[in-house]
Amino acid sequence: MIKIPFIVLLFFFGICLAISQSIVNTKHNLSVSGPGTIKASSESEICVFCHTPHNGRPDQPLWNRNDPALNYTLYGSSTTQATPGQPDGSSILCLSCHDGTIALGSVISRTVPILFQGGVTTMPTGTSNLTKDISNDHPVSFIYNSALAAADGELKDPITLTGPVKLENGKLQCTSCHDPHKDVYTDFLVATNQSSLLCDYCHQQNYWLNTSHKTSTKTWNNAAPDPWFHTPYTTVATNACENCHNPHTAAGNLRLLDFLPEENNCFDCHNGNVASKNIQIQSNKTYRHNESGYIGVHDPTENPLVSVLHAECVDCHNPHAAKNAAATPPNVKGFNIGVPGINQSGNPVNPALYEYEICYRCHTATPGMPASPTIRQIVQNNVRLEFAMGNPSYHAVVGQGVNPNVPSLIAPNTTTTIMYCSACHASDGTGAPSGPHGSIYPHILVRQYITADPNTESAAAYALCYNCHSRTSILGDASFKAHEKHIAGENTPCNTCHDPHGISSTQGNSTNNSNLINFNVSIVTPSSGGILRYDDQGLYRGRCYLTCHGENHNPYTYGF
Repeated sequence: MIKIPFIVLLFFFGICLAISQSIVNTKHNLSVSGPGTIKASSESEICVFCHTPHNGRPDQPLWNRNDPALNYTLYGSSTTQATPGQPDGSSILCLSCHDGTIALGSVISRTVPILFQGGVTTMPTGTSNLTKDISNDHPVSFIYNSALAAADGELKDPITLTGPVKLENGKLQCTSCHDPHKDVYTDFLVATNQSSLLCDYCHQQNYWLNTSHKTSTKTWNNAAPDPWFHTPYTTVATNACENCHNPHTAAGNLRLLDFLPEENNCFDCHNGNVASKNIQIQSNKTYRHNESGYIGVHDPTENPLVSVLHAECVDCHNPHAAKNAAATPPNVKGFNIGVPGINQSGNPVNPALYEYEICYRCHTATPGMPASPTIRQIVQNNVRLEFAMGNPSYHAVVGQGVNPNVPSLIAPNTTTTIMYCSACHASDGTGAPSGPHGSIYPHILVRQYITADPNTESAAAYALCYNCHSRTSILGDASFKAHEKHIAGENTPCNTCHDPHGISSTQGNSTNNSNLINFNVSIVTPSSGGILRYDDQGLYRGRCYLTCHGENHNPYTYGF
């Protein structure tokens, strides 16, 4: 057996490695020997398509192509602090092929253009042809300095760019991310973008390190649509940024999103094909937050108090922050971390600390928000005012309830329990995802709550109330001796007397509006004496002045 000296093997290995990492074996080898589908008919020179040893462009060393000399449509959005300019430096050199305006074989050193197989002339239509409109591509030709990083807040200071990502005369250019001569990591990237490592050289998104979109090992079940159509990676974690963003030819120009409409960037995974819960099917239900009803209305820089009514996924979820983390009411859940809101005082907060602050963005004083479906004696559509802890009565969303005696509560609920808005407003059905995405019940309620009067009492009819309040206790008159008479005997729904959110302290008082009493005046009218009122007379005692179902109470007193 012939023994080859180790130094020779090492030299041979070095040559093979150099060849494997050279332009020869990449799609940028446009010669007849090139491995790609776009290549010359007979031209054997490899470098000639970009470079010439003599008489090249005087402003670019050895450059063998003409400047496109075009005005490009540039990237821009409300969240970018950079100021992209018309492409220059290496970027304009790349675009001399990749904008599709100059023939690939049109080079300075040839008097006749080089012919290509299949009659190809310019860059064919596809993701490699960026066109003159580069507003859907990662911006280039902008100054990237410490001032930009500080102004943005989520960019690394460029003095830290000591790895493969390099600036060109202080600007970020195509060659900051791509090496046109080597294709080691696919797409001629200077480093792998598996798990978005290339993105991470410059970008440092708030919250990102522990988010589900960075750490989840979920895979795609191969049912259409393909959520990762522009990457070779197979898990949420390995796709990372590219779960939602496409650095070139993005369909959603602003912020380089994969899709327009915006919600499709969520639904391509949250349709049961990657994420375990199917959110998309919930959003198709009769009662829902109608994400598909809006395109281009939401903006990340908008005032937390929404002025133009809309509901996009990102109004409630920050995809750079969301994670599956437990929380206790009223603290914001892991899925809603990093979202702005309106606090109980009516002031913007960013981020929201409590779930109700996110709901208040639209359900406080937003123009066009839906009015209460019940015509109340005291009218109030501002949910923030209904839940205020200074009110005569309210459901305990902001803090502990005002009533220390609620015998109907089902354990583990007590009078000190605080609840989420999403305890009542959420997707219906066993195993449904949490949160108010969609429901078969009006007002996106998690369970049935019939408000039509009269209505036959049943466990199903008032399932929403009976989830926390014992039906046995209510019909057994433990707290109000005529509950059974009204609810079962007279077929009077809970909603006829009780306002489920609360009664503002500026409109009601603890005598007339304790126990969430706020009559539905389309059913309840004044007594024969012209009075419509409830008087709280102490523990489990009260009297009513009203007419309901033909019964005159003028007054009628209840107590034990």
